[in-house]
Amino acid sequence: MKSLFLTRHAKSSWDHAGLSDIDRPLNNRGKKAAPFMGQLIYDKADIPDLLISSPAKRAFSTAKEFAKIFGLIEDDIIVNNTIYGAGPYQLLDIVKNQDNLHHSLMLFGHNPTFTTFANMVSNENIFNIVTCGVVRIDFNFPNWIDIEYGSGNLIYYDYPKKHKKKQ
Repeated sequence: MKSLFLTRHAKSSWDHAGLSDIDRPLNNRGKKAAPFMGQLIYDKADIPDLLISSPAKRAFSTAKEFAKIFGLIEDDIIVNNTIYGAGPYQLLDIVKNQDNLHHSLMLFGHNPTFTTFANMVSNENIFNIVTCGVVRIDFNFPNWIDIEYGSGNLIYYDYPKKHKKKQ
């Protein structure tokens, strides 16, 4: 069995008008939400084998916060330039090309692609993966290459506001 986690980057800042989109950092809310969600996933004993992030500062910063909670270091995160600006077919290619030694994979990236991709591989209807939302989809296959659209089962969709009183 394979488990795929799709994590949308935490809330980003729009305070720096001169920054390019790829360089936008996390805002204060995002800086709180990322470790909170990382801890939530850790507490579920759902630590993925591999973390792959978009090169966008907000996505990589989110990945770093999760990695810290998971007991990993920044160098353990693979940056995949394709994730930034990818469509669902590119995400599927990234997933299908992973080493089968990894049973679980967490991608850090962006909407609207992450929501579209989650719905396509699971046949679910998530309206919108919110910032710092995490979706887990399981596949009853031993090999990543066998994953296709509609072949996954949504296990959960979790996000910070679902736990507002705990933050």
